[in-house]
Amino acid sequence: MSDLHPYRGTILPVSDNTQRPIWSVMIPTYNCANYLRETLLSVLAQDPGSDMMQIEVVDDRSTQDDPAAVVEELGGDRVGFYQQPKNVGHIRNFETCLQRSRGKLIHLLHGDDCVRDGFYRQLQRGFDQNPSIGAAFCRHMFMDEQGHWSYISDLEQLESGILSNWLEEIVVRQRIQTPSIVVRREVYEQLGGFDRRFSCWGEDWEMWVRIAANYPVWYEVEPLALYRTRSTSLSGNSVRTGKNIQDIRKAIEMVREYLPKERAKQLTQKTLTHYALFALGYARQLAAKGDTYGAKNQIREALLCQSSLKVILSALKLSTKLYYRKIMDKIPKS
Repeated sequence: MSDLHPYRGTILPVSDNTQRPIWSVMIPTYNCANYLRETLLSVLAQDPGSDMMQIEVVDDRSTQDDPAAVVEELGGDRVGFYQQPKNVGHIRNFETCLQRSRGKLIHLLHGDDCVRDGFYRQLQRGFDQNPSIGAAFCRHMFMDEQGHWSYISDLEQLESGILSNWLEEIVVRQRIQTPSIVVRREVYEQLGGFDRRFSCWGEDWEMWVRIAANYPVWYEVEPLALYRTRSTSLSGNSVRTGKNIQDIRKAIEMVREYLPKERAKQLTQKTLTHYALFALGYARQLAAKGDTYGAKNQIREALLCQSSLKVILSALKLSTKLYYRKIMDKIPKS
């Protein structure tokens, strides 16, 4: 149970005398009101009514906009709004979302992401047909700040249904974006909330691995969720300092405990290799933008993940390019 773990919030069962809908669509926000309109409209377009669906925005004390005004304009009395008394950080805000939910199925939908038509109908079908599953997710698409679609997530299997050997797939890398997944509330009640030891990255991936280690997971092949990427993500402090990969390494240590002992070492090495190369990919992007500081930090974190020959040679090649650029920048231009 979650109360035995000091880093996970306890999600208590809903009281017996509470009227419960099927769905709780919980929308955490922080300084993203300019996207919240699109998010709410995508949910309200599929609204089956208050008896079937709770819709609530939970704001982490935004400082740059007014999410309450957006909720009032679009949702009126249909959409609930709760604002934290003070800023608590994104993981605590997720925890509040889970604790305030009343539905049997929880959809945690970030305030800048969206769902496509059929999301709730199709994912509920997975739960109705498979009472044993703990979660269901769909293929998702990535969109930019203007809402333009860029690319689509990998196809996990050819037909919708329960995934086989899913734990060994999800433990190697993050394959799920939060707007695409729905979790039974009782799963959070049993496993607890998102782990608070993460500072910026990894808390969602650790949760999806934790669920996969304890429950079957159902997959919908249709891409019914939209995950928004920001142009500022590369220049953010967590990437430039390497804290993102530090959090990933922390997650890798944690999820290793969820693996079968006979497979833990092999799968962990596979995961470390993936994220070492992932960090080097970030380093190349930062170097291309002239951010030597950020590139060096990503190279360092890559080597801390994995010191295989492939990773070392890639890091050495990139470091040489950075050093050459530094020398060339010091040569006076004629």
